Amino acid sequence: MTDARAPTYIDGFVASVPTAAKEAYLAHCRICAPVFVEYGALRIVDGWGDDVPHGKLTDFHMAVKANAEETVVLGWIEWPSKAVRDAGMAKVMQDPRMAPGANPMPFDGKRMIYGGFAMFHDCRA
Repeated sequence: MTDARAPTYIDGFVASVPTAAKEAYLAHCRICAPVFVEYGALRIVDGWGDDVPHGKLTDFHMAVKANAEETVVLGWIEWPSKAVRDAGMAKVMQDPRMAPGANPMPFDGKRMIYGGFAMFHDCRA
């Protein structure tokens, strides 16, 4: 059975957030999420690092240059299609609610990694 609301496109990101700014990060998410939904996103997920091991060669901490006072966060936005994502993301970037003065990121955005991904496998229970 095909779920009509199943996403076909995902925007994903990893960032490091000052651990002391967890509530500020959550407040930031609560402002951003409805904007993305308004412009077509199906779901917005944000995860606060809880079991993020340090690797020898590479890991999430190294990827975002997290320091001891920061927590790695993982998030994604599910979209019904790349076309909806492209149109929606353009509107999000122009929305005054997303302007740095209105909703500043409580982390160093220069160390965030992100990308768009076409879904090619989705196994659900």
